[in-house]
Amino acid sequence: MLKNKSILITGGTGSFGKAFVRTILERFPSIERLVVFSRDELKQFEMAQEFSEEKYQGLRYFIGDIRDEARLRRALEGIDVVIHAAALKQVPAAEYNPFECIKTNVLGAQNLIEACLDSKVQKVVALSTDKAAAPINLYGATKLCSDKLFIAANNIRGRRDISFSVVRYGNVMGSRGSVVPFFLSKRASGVLPITDAEMTRFNISLQEGVDMVLWALENAMGGEILVPKIPSYRILDVAKAIGPECEHPIVGIRPGEKIHEEMITASDSLNTVDLGPYYAILPANGNLTIQKYCDTMKATPVAPGFSYNSGSNSDFLSVDELKKLIAAQVG
Repeated sequence: MLKNKSILITGGTGSFGKAFVRTILERFPSIERLVVFSRDELKQFEMAQEFSEEKYQGLRYFIGDIRDEARLRRALEGIDVVIHAAALKQVPAAEYNPFECIKTNVLGAQNLIEACLDSKVQKVVALSTDKAAAPINLYGATKLCSDKLFIAANNIRGRRDISFSVVRYGNVMGSRGSVVPFFLSKRASGVLPITDAEMTRFNISLQEGVDMVLWALENAMGGEILVPKIPSYRILDVAKAIGPECEHPIVGIRPGEKIHEEMITASDSLNTVDLGPYYAILPANGNLTIQKYCDTMKATPVAPGFSYNSGSNSDFLSVDELKKLIAAQVG
């Protein structure tokens, strides 16, 4: 799939980026080039201590910002595959700094799309978030806009040999900003604050997220938003798994936060199909019809009114299962 290909990942020094780079270097030693594109020189320096250009001859680190279209165009020279992971992701920061969030998550996405269309890139997979489904905060709204930009890009590719797809998944256990490292840091204090006793979230591991992107690179037709079938957890159960002896005071949800996360809304059901391990939300217009997609991908349409919600999910992690996952993460 990636033999002799050149790959660029935006936001490549983040939690996903590091896991993706590690996987690519382990599984695909025959790649031509792997470019880590990000704006933080310190994070690139730290990442290079583990993944050095001396050890991995095809690895390159590019300083740049997706807000800078000229720099993107330079970085995309000779690139075949693009993984778009760069984004401003903190919900409270986005609410307080909306213009900055829009510049990166929306205008940055547009810059990348236009630069890819003007280069010889063949495959683009953009990372999304559960917060983009029926968004109630600015971060989710910008990611929904970004998703639509990438999907619509397939309509203007003309005769170019390029496709754009989106991968949308829930909270990554152990990633920066997730509840697990927060609770671990607070455990010694004896108090683990709970936003709401009913709160649930989807859960996916970093490796599962990477494997899903690799699946999309190999199988996606272009124009779909792929959603994994993953378990949910209750925030209170996470607190019990990490600090069973701790107090768990209820402190209330933050502005822009949901009790349950949703990755497929009932409104999406008319354009959603079941692929087995994943769902795919297809565009409401364009050439990618449900019939064509199902025939090609051996998929089946979901029932009208179907939705995929962390609170009504049929698969929940128990406290014991959470303990094992967290122990493996910490270890």
